[in-house]
Amino acid sequence: MELVNKGYTGKILWIDLTEKTHWIENITAEFIKKWVGGSGFAAAMMPELVSADTYPLGPENVIGYFTGPFTGTNVPSSGRHCVAAKSPLTNIWGEASIGGNFGKMLKLAGYDALLLKGRADSPVYIWIHEDNIEIRPADVFWGMDTYEIEGALRSVTHPKAQVSSIGVAGERLSKIAGVFSDGNEARCAARCGLGAVQGSKNVKAVAAYGNKTVRLHDKTALMASIREFVPTARERMKGMITLGTPGVVVPSEKLGGFPIKNWAEGSWEEGAAKINGTVLAEKYMTGRYHCAACVIGCGRTIKVPQGRWPEVLGGGPEYETLGTLGGCLLIDDLEFVCYANALCNRYGIDTIDTGNLIAFAMEAYEKGYITEKDTGGLAIKWGDQDVAVELIRQMGEVRGFGGILSQGFPEVKKRWPQTASFCMEVKGLSFPAHDPRAYNSIGLAYATSNRGCCHLEGLTHYFERGTIPVMPEIGITEVGDRHGAAGKGELVSKAQNIMAIYDSVGFCKFLINGGASPNYLARWLQYTTGIEWTVEDLMECGERIFNRKRMFNVSCGIDSKDDYLPERAFKEKRGSGGSGDNLPPIAQMLEEYYACRGWSRQGIPGKEVLDRLKI
Repeated sequence: MELVNKGYTGKILWIDLTEKTHWIENITAEFIKKWVGGSGFAAAMMPELVSADTYPLGPENVIGYFTGPFTGTNVPSSGRHCVAAKSPLTNIWGEASIGGNFGKMLKLAGYDALLLKGRADSPVYIWIHEDNIEIRPADVFWGMDTYEIEGALRSVTHPKAQVSSIGVAGERLSKIAGVFSDGNEARCAARCGLGAVQGSKNVKAVAAYGNKTVRLHDKTALMASIREFVPTARERMKGMITLGTPGVVVPSEKLGGFPIKNWAEGSWEEGAAKINGTVLAEKYMTGRYHCAACVIGCGRTIKVPQGRWPEVLGGGPEYETLGTLGGCLLIDDLEFVCYANALCNRYGIDTIDTGNLIAFAMEAYEKGYITEKDTGGLAIKWGDQDVAVELIRQMGEVRGFGGILSQGFPEVKKRWPQTASFCMEVKGLSFPAHDPRAYNSIGLAYATSNRGCCHLEGLTHYFERGTIPVMPEIGITEVGDRHGAAGKGELVSKAQNIMAIYDSVGFCKFLINGGASPNYLARWLQYTTGIEWTVEDLMECGERIFNRKRMFNVSCGIDSKDDYLPERAFKEKRGSGGSGDNLPPIAQMLEEYYACRGWSRQGIPGKEVLDRLKI
């Protein structure tokens, strides 16, 4: 059995919370060549640990934190890791990628991955400092928000410890709760309700500190390649450096991709102008923050003085939050969005789900499907900031009408089935701030992504709006009309395969805009690990990872009936703006997609595909 230790620590740390024990599992070269790391490790391991019968909030669920071979190295923008478990929100594959510094520190403490099983009998936190693993009482920390817990744990562990924690929402098992790190800069594994899984195990936080180094196969060649790459990348990404993701608000609104009034309207030019990246930078930005090894620094640190809302200090809202807590609610007050973002972060809830669920409630109330009898007396009207803040508080504290919303769209649709056409979700996970009527491929990606409605598993809107014009090394030589249908099945399947690799090596996809092509990934992997991967090898690994997750979902009952879009997204035209008349032909695109993947018409991977990929 050949073990590896270049680019990897070669160790997976297991902790059984019920038995209060831990052990180390070694990683083989064969396993690495097949699954790469990060999201790939999750795909390989999780289906062996949980099943269709696993109750997501029971001790039998397992939650894992997986780094990649680039994590903890000098590879630019490689500070990412992924968190995975069976999702309590969707009851299928659950995964979220997160930046910041925790993944790097877990790696420097000596571990490629951490897996938690069982359930502690009272609140605990886990303290990992190299070869020492401690399960410590956390009663005194229970109830702290995600901003407070980092400093509190550093005071009792190590001043440079990195902390991965949940807020009150995770403690109370909100199904839209995430796992957060980096204090008030608020990096988060926000999607799929994974914070509730951590909360169900009575784990308030994991703190890690280590000063090991990641061994590299050829550091000289790696550093030379990085020095060659970085200046060009920074030049290409000037806009991201200057404005961060909020800089996308106005262009997205012009293209018809920005969410407006629960995705019902097509244009909101004046509103978008009030909450865009330029305004945020000019009025409130105090600096930029970088995830580990980042050469861009897209994070905004802000200071919003007390006014209608309390002072906000820390990480500012990203594009997705400006869309879902701004345009989706018809609120064009940037100070509100900054405060609402900070409130969600402190409670530890996903701003994407939160904004979509509040927008749903506003529309359902307007149409009479939901009344004040349901809401506890709240009149939930469009643009009402006070009501939105109250609902965020209720969702974060899992009480009242907001407590129902905090269980996500599956619970909403069960209670009010007549509202399904404007519940903006797929497989239970709500829409990111990119309208599929603006990019047909995004509609197909939403319908087929393994964790539910996700723009990142394929990132195909980058291709369709010209951010990545082509990627010839994986066979994407032309993209075509963003409102067209031909070729979208091939585009989405290939893009999903390669994006699975970006998620597996621990690399930020934003840097694709700077020229970080699959060729660079293959080269840096060889320099890092000493294992030779061609781009073709990586595409096969990505295909394997994607299909492995699909097969887990198939075991949970997923098939073509679940590869859908809500009616609003493919039957109701936006009526104005940059995509006013387009409707994505989802059935036509799905047919091509299944054929490209070698899946049946029911959306099941065929035996030939599974045999070829050795799944």
